[in-house]
Amino acid sequence: MTKTIDYFFSIGSPWAFIGLEPFAALAGEHGATIRPHVIPLIEDNGGIYSRDRPEARRAYWTKDLKRWAALRGKVLNFDNRGALSDPAPAGLMITAAIETGKDWLKLTEALQEAFWVRGEDIGNIEVRRSIANAAGFDAVALDELGQSEAVQERRTSSYETAKAAGVFGLPTFLYEGELYWGQDSLPFLERHLKGEKLVA
Repeated sequence: MTKTIDYFFSIGSPWAFIGLEPFAALAGEHGATIRPHVIPLIEDNGGIYSRDRPEARRAYWTKDLKRWAALRGKVLNFDNRGALSDPAPAGLMITAAIETGKDWLKLTEALQEAFWVRGEDIGNIEVRRSIANAAGFDAVALDELGQSEAVQERRTSSYETAKAAGVFGLPTFLYEGELYWGQDSLPFLERHLKGEKLVA
């Protein structure tokens, strides 16, 4: 029986970035298929953007993120966050790659690496196209498809699927009806993939 993991993430989530490689490796080890969904936080389900949290919580969030990044072998760049535009258009480019059966994982890694490590403005059309082209994609085609009705419908469908499943934060993994929120929940997902599902 094929194992399928629904993966809910956003291009602008640093947690999704630092957890992507170990998640992909875990899925590969267990022969699991990843079904990707690019979505925003679901505030109706309780998702809270870091900018809307109290200062004490934001400060801890940043420190904890840096700890996890170091553990995952990543160094995040926070120096110019305020100068960068919304990375959501890059998410549409990834959704277009998903829609057309392209290597969305490779494209996601390239764009997130540029955004979170090098501090590049992937919301800028020329910047993200340059990154996508360098990674071996037809950036113009993907960017144009990202504005299409088919991609908008996929994005809406992914959002509604996530909302109905109870997803609120990103990344979230859904396997056999069980939600695992955050890249730090990968050990629980791993046990589930091994047939050792833990129930609180």
